[in-house]
Amino acid sequence: MRKPIRKAILPVAGLGTRFLPATKAVPKEMLTVVDRPVVQHVVDEARAAGIEHIVFVTGRNKAVIEDHFDRQFELERTLQERGKIKELEQLDRDTPKAGTTSFTRQQLPLGLGHAVWCARDIIGDEPFALLLPDMLHMPKNGAGNGKGCLGSMVEAYAETGGNMLSVYEVPDDQTHQYGIVGTGDAVAKGAHAIAQMVEKPKAGDAPSNLAISGRYILQPAIFDLLANQERGAGGEIQLTDSMLKLKESEPFFAVRFDGSVYDCGSKIGFLMANVAYALSRPDIADEFRGELKAMLGGN
Repeated sequence: MRKPIRKAILPVAGLGTRFLPATKAVPKEMLTVVDRPVVQHVVDEARAAGIEHIVFVTGRNKAVIEDHFDRQFELERTLQERGKIKELEQLDRDTPKAGTTSFTRQQLPLGLGHAVWCARDIIGDEPFALLLPDMLHMPKNGAGNGKGCLGSMVEAYAETGGNMLSVYEVPDDQTHQYGIVGTGDAVAKGAHAIAQMVEKPKAGDAPSNLAISGRYILQPAIFDLLANQERGAGGEIQLTDSMLKLKESEPFFAVRFDGSVYDCGSKIGFLMANVAYALSRPDIADEFRGELKAMLGGN
């Protein structure tokens, strides 16, 4: 019987150098998109997909992420005393229940593959999801509406098993910036077999314009491969290298995400995410749209 996807890894140990000086004291994952930290949006997606336990792979100066997902009794008491019940209920919904989060350290910046490997003992011998917290996935009908990216993957996984990557279309002249897959036959609703995986192909050599969007479902066999993986590009342990080895013995599938992907690791992506998520909020969308039009001269 196929094991369900119960656990997810969120690698949050990155330094966020592209956002200095803001990230000198504040983790990049805690920068806010509207009024929620980027990492909270990703956790929301994981929980909506049925994930029961989230493993954060952290580094130095990331304790505030752990604090964010903990209860703060002084704040709760103040909200209670001031009658701010709506805000109190929101905090309660966002706070994971006891025993549903784990935090482990990645002591050295050795890449995504190494970060995944650091969570091996907590994940154990079962398939798991991996969500990159820089990448926000907004469904076509707006944030918080309909099925999220990981939810669609879990649904497809129930039919296919194996390993699964979310992909999205990028401009042909930008394929050299991404991990790109070439797809084969359709195997389930929205899912295709993966024929090729290439990390940042040279211009003109990409097998398609379908880029890996930062959402994965992987089998636990990846941990043994990562344990023996030689350092690759940038002197880091690359997840793609181990996935290519795993592909020799296990199938990989691609699910195309039907929505918008915002790379919050880049300044433009982060700003666009703020605009898109603000416009999807019924409580502020109209006023915000009016302010944008005024700023742009009514265009």
